[in-house]
Amino acid sequence: MKREEEEFSRQVTALDVAKHAGVSRSAVSRTFTPGASVSASTREKVMKAADELGYRVNQLARSLINKRSDLVGIVAANMDNPFRAQQVEHMARELVEQNFRPILLPAEGEENPSRVIGMLLEYNVSGVIVTSDTPPQSICQECVSLGVPMVLINKGEIDASVDRVLLDNETSGRIAARHLYDKGCRQLASIGSDKPSYSLSVRVKSFQAACKELGMNAPGHFSAPISDYNGGFTAAEAMLRDMPDVDGAFCITDYMALGSLDYFRLRSDRKVPDDLKVIGCDDILQASWAGYDLTTIRQDTRLLAKQVVGALTARFKNPLAPPDIRMVDVSVVERATTKTS
Repeated sequence: MKREEEEFSRQVTALDVAKHAGVSRSAVSRTFTPGASVSASTREKVMKAADELGYRVNQLARSLINKRSDLVGIVAANMDNPFRAQQVEHMARELVEQNFRPILLPAEGEENPSRVIGMLLEYNVSGVIVTSDTPPQSICQECVSLGVPMVLINKGEIDASVDRVLLDNETSGRIAARHLYDKGCRQLASIGSDKPSYSLSVRVKSFQAACKELGMNAPGHFSAPISDYNGGFTAAEAMLRDMPDVDGAFCITDYMALGSLDYFRLRSDRKVPDDLKVIGCDDILQASWAGYDLTTIRQDTRLLAKQVVGALTARFKNPLAPPDIRMVDVSVVERATTKTS
């Protein structure tokens, strides 16, 4: 009985599968290696034996042999933001589609992302994708020296040779200004966040520049500590208090726009879109809900994911290439919050 228990608890190995299938150990290895050459009949024998024995490839053990795993780390913050959650989901799906295994580590608040990136490096990851705050130069350079590709999403330029994928934030701000102008708005304002952010600051600056080019007064700007729902609610209150004649508002994220719309509806007498037109940015799922029906600047997270994984795989093939910068286009999605009667 004891021997049977020991036999049952022992982990099934590739050699066990090879013996059970009547093939070589290397044939088992090729069967479970994506892209490796193995005949259909051999593959069928190996898969049948693996299924009968309950065999699973030990990817961590394989990474020790190959000096690199197929794990790709995603470092993310603010997962309560619907856009970030959508972004990470599409990224993970694209990685799985390309035979990588995503591993998500959070870097919240003021936490230095270098700590969690260091944790990822201990697992011989194939690459690192950063959507949180811009990591310090030192950890970026460490990834480069170790041959671990790093892709930064919506981050400013840094000295290390890492690749970046950017949503076209400058065009986002300009589209917002032009759209509100074309809808007859002349007293414009933006709603944003006090927390430093490369992408969000670019949106605000381009919005302000576009307003000036269109011959309007400098737009007001109202911000909250964080670019979330509560931040939008708070900034909307300040906007109506300090700029009562505002007739068009650009919220730098849809998340903030949802809070702003609820403030207008619940705490003010301003009617959207009759008295005040509102446009957001991101096109999160909630923007299309009937209760909001928010006009927004669409940022395609599926295309973003493809560009990020594309930059990663390109770096595998050419590790010494110059830093790659990829831009993802944006477009306006008009809904009820800016439509004219």
